Amino acid sequence: MTARAAGDGRVIGHTFEATPDQLDRATDAAVQAFSQTRRLASFERGEMLRDIADRILADAEGLAATLAAEIGKPIGDARLEVRRTAGAFRMAGEEAERIGGEVMPLDLLPTSRGRWGITRQMPLGPIAAISPFNVPLSLSAHKVAPALAAGCTVVLKPDSRAALTLLRLAGLIVEAGVPAGAVSVLPMSTEVGDRMVTDDRFRMVSFTGSVQAGWDIRSRAGTKKVALELGGNAPVIVDETADVAHAAARTVAAGFKYAGQLCISAQRVFVHRAVATEFVDALTKGAAALKVGDPLDETTQVGPMISVDAADRIRSWIDEAVQGGARLLTGGEGSGAFVTPAVLDQVPDTAQLSCQEAFGPVVVVNTFDDLDAAFAAADGTPYGLQAGYFTRDLHRAWRAYEQLEFGTVVINDAPAFRVDSMPFGGVKKSGLGREGIRWAIADMTEPRLLVLTPEA
Repeated sequence: MTARAAGDGRVIGHTFEATPDQLDRATDAAVQAFSQTRRLASFERGEMLRDIADRILADAEGLAATLAAEIGKPIGDARLEVRRTAGAFRMAGEEAERIGGEVMPLDLLPTSRGRWGITRQMPLGPIAAISPFNVPLSLSAHKVAPALAAGCTVVLKPDSRAALTLLRLAGLIVEAGVPAGAVSVLPMSTEVGDRMVTDDRFRMVSFTGSVQAGWDIRSRAGTKKVALELGGNAPVIVDETADVAHAAARTVAAGFKYAGQLCISAQRVFVHRAVATEFVDALTKGAAALKVGDPLDETTQVGPMISVDAADRIRSWIDEAVQGGARLLTGGEGSGAFVTPAVLDQVPDTAQLSCQEAFGPVVVVNTFDDLDAAFAAADGTPYGLQAGYFTRDLHRAWRAYEQLEFGTVVINDAPAFRVDSMPFGGVKKSGLGREGIRWAIADMTEPRLLVLTPEA
């Protein structure tokens, strides 16, 4: 398989594409290794994960350069992702040493006199993990690190467009001395990877990707546990009490980071009419000022989209909105895989930029007079991953938290905010379950009860 750079398509490396037989061997190895990983002591799992974190930091520049070249992520953002990945493994090492249980009295009936119960969180078994191209290191870490912390094994299918980056990470994991077969990273076609979904040797599927693929996996996974982190159409609400300059700056950052190719990118903005002019002016100027260019250039803020096809789709969606009456305030230009950051207003509700996940460098602005109407409009989507609300009114913040149907409501920041310890995931079509190290460990383990009975 030939690996090509996002943006210009130049060849940057070659690697393999796993065959069905290689996947079968990796799965067998994961099953065999589980007999060892499930018995590792807490301190052994903790030390192993911290060792992986240290190796990631030692190879930070190499990982970042590979990541930037392969998926077109600006080098500064690539370095940040590498640091977050190391942090996720370190956090998993700490959580591995905190996996606990409970002692409970069971003498609640005359027939159970003297009985006690002890619970432990036991590892599920081999995990099938599927990660996307856009945040490949960090999102893969949120599958591999908690699996190792829990005592599970894992077979990871990375997006083929990020294969070199994930194979480099795999080498560091092997160097840290994980048991043979405990972690396998296999670039493979969708058809080959699809076998993991129905293979009963896996006890869980952890998938990050598109809505359509995710719910299809859920329908075919049988009795396995399934964790889905899917798409979004993230809203931002700015009311008349907000710090408008701060709201605009954070929306620029959240709307155009990695060319908008994040499931929690700020896509739909609802701004109160009283501050709309000030906000839109700051948003438009901020978007226009972002430097678009070579992701390996230290000054680049917005790189290419993952492919020319992806960029063509965004340009066609912008054209559709404009033809429907929208105003293009800035951006939407560029050739090949590059699209300059675009801001539009007066976009029809039926336009794809409004009702679908754009997954590109586009922010759509709407005005409102009534806050309840803004909440309703923000909720008017089948997606429910994260929402942002800028306000200085604490009572309104609580109303947003209780009313908005999203997995996370972020106050006074944009919806792209995420740290690796938080329970991250969506409602409605946006997913099932939660990621975040501690929360993923809970999904990858199950409680087992020991009943202690006194002698007769």
